[in-house]
Amino acid sequence: MSRHLTSSPRSGHELFARPAAPDLRGHVLGYRGFRFGAIGVRRRLMIPDAVVKVMLGFGDPLRVVDPFEPARSASAVSLVNGARTTAAIGEHAGRIHGVTVLLTPLAAYRVFGAPLSEWANLSACPSAFGRTDLARLAECLAAVPDWETRFALLDRSLRALLGAGPAYSPEVAWAWSALRDSAGRVRVEALAAGTGWSRRHLERRFLLQTGLTPKGAAQVLRLQSALRLKESGASWADAAAQAGYHDQPHFDRTFKAMTGRTPTSFRADRTSASAQDAQDFVPGQITSAILPRC
Repeated sequence: MSRHLTSSPRSGHELFARPAAPDLRGHVLGYRGFRFGAIGVRRRLMIPDAVVKVMLGFGDPLRVVDPFEPARSASAVSLVNGARTTAAIGEHAGRIHGVTVLLTPLAAYRVFGAPLSEWANLSACPSAFGRTDLARLAECLAAVPDWETRFALLDRSLRALLGAGPAYSPEVAWAWSALRDSAGRVRVEALAAGTGWSRRHLERRFLLQTGLTPKGAAQVLRLQSALRLKESGASWADAAAQAGYHDQPHFDRTFKAMTGRTPTSFRADRTSASAQDAQDFVPGQITSAILPRC
């Protein structure tokens, strides 16, 4: 059953969320349906969260800007956003309407059937990854009259794509689970020993199938751990210590390097946003903040 997150009939603004079907939940983290009316230029800082997001759009284009490497910026009605180690900024100025599919990196490897190492930290339209069928899926979703039917269509489509895709290595899956379950606090040497591979071989295979290096994944997962702790009421210093940073200055430097913001400014952006803004699209993650209008 979908959950209505927020709506505003006056502005034509609505957000819906629904988990994937039970048999897909190890791979598909959920769906987010959205519709935004013409509300002026809107900018959302998207924090690294180790999730691949497939946005299938029915309205005006969305632009994703890479503040660290502007040449990587992209604009399209539908966009695939690979797993990132640095933040991006989503921008739109018109009416956008669509649904975002939240995939684990290993699920994305199966869905796209291509090395994720080729599109880490990238955003591009699905056809750039050889998936013109996703453009057709977006057209089918747009023609459906309600969110529940759209989400059911996504369940069926993703079940077929996952079933037909390449298998990922059990060793990579084990290493990913070890990092996820420890919130990034397992050393790469220990991961390599656990797989029986050399460190170099693990790094190559892990990057190929997740789009991240083991070290990069650990950095993202530690960042998310600190953000969840802060969200639950911890001070920045306590959150940094509990997430495995040497001290708060170490966390502050890492946060700025990964997001382009200080922890304090990021927190201020989140707390000043409208109550209608559902800022976190990924369950259990701190994923974004609405940026002030320029």
